[in-house]
Amino acid sequence: MAYIDVFNGDADGICALHQLRLANPVDSVLVTGVKRDINLLKRVTTSSGDEVTVLDISLDKNRDGLNRLLEHGAQVQYFDHHFPGEIPQHPNLTATIDTAADTCTGLLVDRQLDGRYRAWAVTAAFGDNLDESATRAAQPLGLRQGQLEQLRELGICINYNGYGATLDDLYFTPDALFRKLQPYPDPFEFIAHDDAFKCLRDGYADDMSKTQALKPTFESPRHALYVLPAEAWARRVSGVWGNQLAQSNPARAHAVLTRRADNGYVVSVRAPLRNKTGADELCRQFPTGGGRKAAAGVNNLPEDLYDQFASSFKQIFGE
Repeated sequence: MAYIDVFNGDADGICALHQLRLANPVDSVLVTGVKRDINLLKRVTTSSGDEVTVLDISLDKNRDGLNRLLEHGAQVQYFDHHFPGEIPQHPNLTATIDTAADTCTGLLVDRQLDGRYRAWAVTAAFGDNLDESATRAAQPLGLRQGQLEQLRELGICINYNGYGATLDDLYFTPDALFRKLQPYPDPFEFIAHDDAFKCLRDGYADDMSKTQALKPTFESPRHALYVLPAEAWARRVSGVWGNQLAQSNPARAHAVLTRRADNGYVVSVRAPLRNKTGADELCRQFPTGGGRKAAAGVNNLPEDLYDQFASSFKQIFGE
């Protein structure tokens, strides 16, 4: 029997898996990729009785792969908070899926583990731009404000590492970053003792400094749309900068379009934090689009659909 862990390469996916493997250490095969690489189950091959854990990737985008694994006799445990579509009813599938706008996969795993590694769940929630949920989850830990800020910075940095067109854009491949977290039940120990944190913090600061000169293509009290160049730093910050924009103007929806080298755009959308809904509805209108209510994206928006996207963006979040 083999153990196979399939997880999103962002903070939520990595921290969710880290909690599970702290609670139940196993020698597993890791299947992951850049944050936008979510159709991961197509890469998994199993035999009857294998145990597959799936974290933070849309069931709807992995339906064919999931059905194939179940037909081959694998036991599948699925944790996620993205739009799932119809969830298969199968005796080998245990699905913990909650699409509420104020939760994330790390918090769902935390619930499963009765808060055993809560600080890592808080880190996951901060990484997913769920500051209120993270702060609420952290209350039983009795953290000082400075410690809470440390977990927020860690979540942002792990999340930042997941963005890129290919693994070459990243400082660490997501599986390598997960391995670096593995020795640390306490995230504060990772922050204090592992050079990976300093590497990500410095890279994040350098890349984010380049956003200061960017101006929106259009903006209003309800919307802002930015277009970033086809450069590695822009690909790395596209999601985390969208989160920062949402935090700085919680009444406004934001879209960050990063130009692809082969034309078209990679799109990140953030719904207003005061009304965390609509992002997935917008992005699912376009091929390669998906996500959750508060945050969603389109992996490849063709140039000729830009005007349609901009129009739908304004319409969904109010003219």
